[in-house]
Amino acid sequence: MHNKSSLRFDYRHPDDFYVGQGKRRRQRAGRFVLALATVAVGIGGAWLYFADSGLRSDEPGATVAAIDAHASRQLPAAEPPPEQIEIAPLPAQAGLGFDSISVIVRNNDTMDRIFRRLELSIADLARMREAPDLRQALDALRPGDEITFKHRDGTLEELVRRLNESQTLQVTRADDGFRANIIENPVEVEIARERVRIDSSLFEAANAAGVSDATALAVATIFGWDIDFVLDIRDGDEFTVVYEKVSQDGTYLRDGAVLVAEFINDGRVYRAIRYERPDGRADYYSPEGRSMHKAFLRAPVNFTRVSSRFNPRRRHPILNRIRAHNGVDYAAPSGTPIRAAGDGRVRFRGVKNGYGRAIELEHGGGITTLYAHMSRFAKSSNFGARVQQGDVIGYVGMTGLATAAHLHYEYRLHGTHRNPQTVQLPEAKPIAPEWRADFAAHAAPMVAELELTKHAPQFAGR
Repeated sequence: MHNKSSLRFDYRHPDDFYVGQGKRRRQRAGRFVLALATVAVGIGGAWLYFADSGLRSDEPGATVAAIDAHASRQLPAAEPPPEQIEIAPLPAQAGLGFDSISVIVRNNDTMDRIFRRLELSIADLARMREAPDLRQALDALRPGDEITFKHRDGTLEELVRRLNESQTLQVTRADDGFRANIIENPVEVEIARERVRIDSSLFEAANAAGVSDATALAVATIFGWDIDFVLDIRDGDEFTVVYEKVSQDGTYLRDGAVLVAEFINDGRVYRAIRYERPDGRADYYSPEGRSMHKAFLRAPVNFTRVSSRFNPRRRHPILNRIRAHNGVDYAAPSGTPIRAAGDGRVRFRGVKNGYGRAIELEHGGGITTLYAHMSRFAKSSNFGARVQQGDVIGYVGMTGLATAAHLHYEYRLHGTHRNPQTVQLPEAKPIAPEWRADFAAHAAPMVAELELTKHAPQFAGR
């Protein structure tokens, strides 16, 4: 860029335009002649090269054929286009002409689509599906599953897919069709015990004690109805946990279920025992048989912080006047799932004044909850739909009178607003009377295991 003192004005006579135009035409003509000469020289050089290589012949068309053959020997083979499917011959069966193809199942994949994509015989797939049990195992695909096919020129010889951690399905060709075999590879479960003192955050303390994030999160979920793990945790709190560790062939896979746990929060002691009821459902109960679950979640969203508390005298950030804040605002990224705080029915879904997109649930017993400023609704939360505690009903947004993405959550009892963070939540159903004896027999050794871990000389936390 020039400053004003360096600007120059160049005046040209109008005739100079036509003179310049003729000069440019002559330049273009010269470049065209030069290009023709270059092409001619190249063709002549190629002829001499192939003539010296002994490729000429008196037979018509022989020269072109020879040039093509020679060029194919000189040029590198074109690389095949990249594929998501890896094809490699089997070392043990290479002499039989088999190919092995490993496929990772993608969204919306079906076995039929995979067979067509790999150009495998659809007739083979139809024959395998004739067995009812095999049909279900073949068609129950999940994104991320790996399936291995062994074939000869598109004719399937073997299919292998893992059904779960301990079972693998193997389908092989037989004289009368296909035969299926379930290969068992059982997992081993051992019991782990840890006692952790918290002097920073729950997860940092757990990791320092060798407890995985998955188990720490399970502990927080079990006690989450009684303890707010964002606001209530104090330095010096501690927890004891007895849980499963799952391995296979000597290799650690993951942490399993928490069997029994104790959490001491600000001097208050909470205990939970895992009990699998005779109806097959597992849940957590106190040693007295009370459910650890409450009828309502204390916070129906995974939030980063509480951006505004229940306050009847709050000044509204947009309206700039005193206006009761009859709920709690949980700041969270836009799109974070919002869950139903309890079992109920959708009594309102739509745009509601300053609430923006909102859903209101009716739970019975005079209790209703409201969820506001949503970015969008979940498909399963239509007006009149029944929802269960934990079901996703919508997603965090900032519609209506909102300055940032958050969930505004209200809890009402007989039409009166209550503070969601402090209101006494209704208890869930305790152990059924017919199961109490069985629960007591199960709970006694679990409590003994907990006491043994608590009084062990090695304290896991730091």
